[in-house]
Amino acid sequence: MTRINRNILRGVLVLSYIIIIAVVVLGVGRIFSYLNTGADRSTMLHTEIKKIDQYLPKLEWAPLKNEGRLMDVETLKSIEADYLDAWYVKHVAYKTNTTQGVDDYYTESARKSIYDILDKNKAEGIWIDGTTLEHHITLEFFSEDGKLAVIRDRDVLEYKRVYQNEDMLFETKEISTYKAIVLLEDGFWRIRHLIKENNTPYKSEFSSVSNSISNVKGINYYPQATPWDMYGDYFDAQVISKDFKIIKDAGLNSIRIFVPYKDFGKANIKTEKLEKLKTVLDMAQNNQLKVVVTLFDFYGDYEVLNWTLNQHHAIKIVTSLKNHKALLAWDIKNEPNLDFESRGKIKVMAWLEHMIAVVKSSDSKHPVTIGWSNAESAGLLNEAVDVVSFHYYEHLKGLEHAYSTLKENNPDKTIVLTEYGLSSNKGVWNLLGNSEEDQANYHKEAQALFAKNNIQSLSWTLYDFSKIPKEVVGRLPWRKQTQGCFGFINQNGETKPAFKYMSREIN
Repeated sequence: MTRINRNILRGVLVLSYIIIIAVVVLGVGRIFSYLNTGADRSTMLHTEIKKIDQYLPKLEWAPLKNEGRLMDVETLKSIEADYLDAWYVKHVAYKTNTTQGVDDYYTESARKSIYDILDKNKAEGIWIDGTTLEHHITLEFFSEDGKLAVIRDRDVLEYKRVYQNEDMLFETKEISTYKAIVLLEDGFWRIRHLIKENNTPYKSEFSSVSNSISNVKGINYYPQATPWDMYGDYFDAQVISKDFKIIKDAGLNSIRIFVPYKDFGKANIKTEKLEKLKTVLDMAQNNQLKVVVTLFDFYGDYEVLNWTLNQHHAIKIVTSLKNHKALLAWDIKNEPNLDFESRGKIKVMAWLEHMIAVVKSSDSKHPVTIGWSNAESAGLLNEAVDVVSFHYYEHLKGLEHAYSTLKENNPDKTIVLTEYGLSSNKGVWNLLGNSEEDQANYHKEAQALFAKNNIQSLSWTLYDFSKIPKEVVGRLPWRKQTQGCFGFINQNGETKPAFKYMSREIN
């Protein structure tokens, strides 16, 4: 027995020795690789700055007319990258009250003032959730030795919320001008001085577009085989074109579609996805249908530090589609009020207001709306949007009152019901559900109400679906079954009784 124990001990010691040697060799190898490739700043920082994924404010340089040495494009880009990263690092520092990364983007004298602010904020339980959204930079001086530059950053659009512990003290949006001196140290441009020369409060002003919408008789659309994955690997323009012909032949004139934020590449829009989106609008145009494009689908972050990425995403899509003849309107976000409880109403509302401004600044011709989940929320941000839109899945007996109240409270706005419908899910999972006949009667009654009150509307949806992602209604099978049966055409491709009530005439 003692002999066996000795053999086991000997084996454990040999195995331990092998593991130690392997760890040492691996460590030496990594050190050797590091010394031969040079330090990567993103691995040096706890914040791991990757600007394309973290911080993309709108930025423009004035034409170069600086004193001193001529500036080359490569150096200018290097200054721009490090200057913006310095801003991002400071935003992170003020939000977390930590100093990670500050040494890498600020000289010793500059970071002292940052540290003093952090010390004071930590002592008082204060933290700042902020970002900058626009920079307009002029290079004023570049030294002959190429190691010092002076820049003036005008019309910097800043947004911040100041908290003490968990209580927000105030929020502010302002336009500022900064003068910065940057030094080249260890191959990086560090800020030596950053002086705020002036600032003024910024107030969002939303001008209404003259091209409002009217006579909308439409439907929310996903292909039957690929709901909530419309632009994926199984994208089929012929299928979409056939569906659009069905919609047009049924007497409708418009559709509402959705652009998933993550699927489209977040800040870095995927070219192939954008081309598919353009193809969808082309197919709509071919079938004489207008399109409401809903942005930021499946997005629910709203964090201030991500605003620059969100606006980069929106600007790319809006500028790419704004001249398309099929485009009818922009819907900023589908049912954002459902995020009020989990994300905070103040946070969601501030994000929405900024994204409305972003879209309007990129497209001044097409109206902007928000697809609120109910009529009670539809009056929010009514001064900022061009069209007040809402969804209605309650009993139809309350629709007329809800609509008339919205018209009374928003007399200068077009009102559109952008989602409504009834599931025909009645079976094992929903014994008290509605039948296909119930669904038909619902749509018949809805069309009568629309005709009586001249209500513009888009129903949910063309097809029944067999696959419902958990992100839509969760994992519970009865909820998925209900969500899958709102269509006018069943899973076998047969029209349901409600199909004949898809459309009506607006007086």
